[in-house]
Amino acid sequence: MSDTVFLREAFAERFDGTPQLFRAPGRVNLIGEHTDYNDGFVMPAALEFEAQAAAAARDDRIVRIHSLNNGKSAEIDLDSEANAPRGDWTDYAFGVAVMIEKAGTTLKGADILVSSSVPVGSGLSSSAALEVVVGYALLSLSGHEVDTVALAKLCQKAENEYVGMRCGIMDQFISSNGVHDHALMIDCRTLERTPVPIDPRARIVVANSMVHHALADGEYNKRRNSCEEGVRLLQPALGEITALRDVSFDALEENRDFLPELTYRRCRHIVTENERVLAAADVLERGDLEAFGQLMNASHASMRDDYEISCAEVDTLVEIAQSQPGVFGARMTGGGFGGCVVSLVAAEAVDDFVESVRAAYSEATGHTSDIFACAPQDGAGPLVG
Repeated sequence: MSDTVFLREAFAERFDGTPQLFRAPGRVNLIGEHTDYNDGFVMPAALEFEAQAAAAARDDRIVRIHSLNNGKSAEIDLDSEANAPRGDWTDYAFGVAVMIEKAGTTLKGADILVSSSVPVGSGLSSSAALEVVVGYALLSLSGHEVDTVALAKLCQKAENEYVGMRCGIMDQFISSNGVHDHALMIDCRTLERTPVPIDPRARIVVANSMVHHALADGEYNKRRNSCEEGVRLLQPALGEITALRDVSFDALEENRDFLPELTYRRCRHIVTENERVLAAADVLERGDLEAFGQLMNASHASMRDDYEISCAEVDTLVEIAQSQPGVFGARMTGGGFGGCVVSLVAAEAVDDFVESVRAAYSEATGHTSDIFACAPQDGAGPLVG
């Protein structure tokens, strides 16, 4: 049974009306971790894993949602003054509706059935995929043209202000604006994006450590606070800087005495990671896969040692991946404290890579990793078929 037939049948079992179908992908970030909320540079790609929604407009202002993943339902009244966060998965969906309305766009009520193949807690942005697919559906059902950049901003605002997770815009932006067979090099200050082709000689391979994280618990926000502290402490020496995007490595080194050691190391990761993303875009354009892999490896070392967002299982998985024949490079991807490892692997070596990494990781940790090769997909839109 196709996804479209399944969604329509599942919708009919729970709601009235004939639904429209929508999709929004998860993402893997090839390089550029935690740089987005520092106005920096990132290079994600949209994935085959995606959130899907079957949705139909209502005559009132009630939004009802049901998840096929957890079997739970909820609703809000868009006319209510008391649409406060509930502290569960619905905040990602209802928060988007609230922020769209606050931005001055009036929505119709809707019945929405959602299903997602993006693994939760894996660092592949299941939350952003849910936000974007719900926002896209609500805007479309209400007769509004969908501006995918504006949608990404509103979804980020929902996560920042409604969910309480101070994420940057990368996840929502790539879910909204992915390009088939390309990564996107995104300037998170200007939101300019440059599609970067993935050389067909290589495949992106994602391995799930099967260790999950909860970023809203505070570690993510602590890292952001450290970056903001670094900017404040460097301003007397560097002038009108507004984010670590504005700090070069030489300037950081020259003024490191202004910073506590921990803050300095947090800033060093961001500053050097921005340089790695810019270099990565250049070497991928040239087809220099070896150089790109070296940048991936350096990125992981920086996340592990300076930003301290890795964990033992992820480090083990990265080390195993980096040691395999045919691999160009490997690094943790996502917010940290678990989740997935992304590798760039020679196309002819992928099958052996997957088998060897799975076996070695299981022997080392007792966890059986889900590993898959993937090709970048387009961003959010109608689900056809």
